[in-house]
Amino acid sequence: QVQLVESGGGVVQAGGSLRLSCAASGRTFSEYAVGWFRQAPGKEREFVATIDRGGGSTHYADSAAGRFTISRDNVKNTVYLQMSSLTPIDTAVYYCAAGRSWGSIQSEYAYWGQGTQVTVSS
Repeated sequence: QVQLVESGGGVVQAGGSLRLSCAASGRTFSEYAVGWFRQAPGKEREFVATIDRGGGSTHYADSAAGRFTISRDNVKNTVYLQMSSLTPIDTAVYYCAAGRSWGSIQSEYAYWGQGTQVTVSS
């Protein structure tokens, strides 16, 4: 069992940056890949980025590539999403999720956090 808690969301102006954190409980956190997903108002939840168990491999959605960076610290049981060059299109609730295999498919992730709101103002 893994419990996930996101933090770091807030309101930022377009062009700004935010760093989201996903803190996990459980001694086996390093056995899980972690993904970030987001859901904008009126839209379906979509994939943003994912990182494998050791942190050596990452994959990004086209919308995030070049602007967002996912990383993890298995000693601190935390995964980060550094976001830069934010635009109003990035406004959404951001969720982290943990699963045994990494990828962009939501069903691959068994554990989900409650989400953190990111609002980008123009």
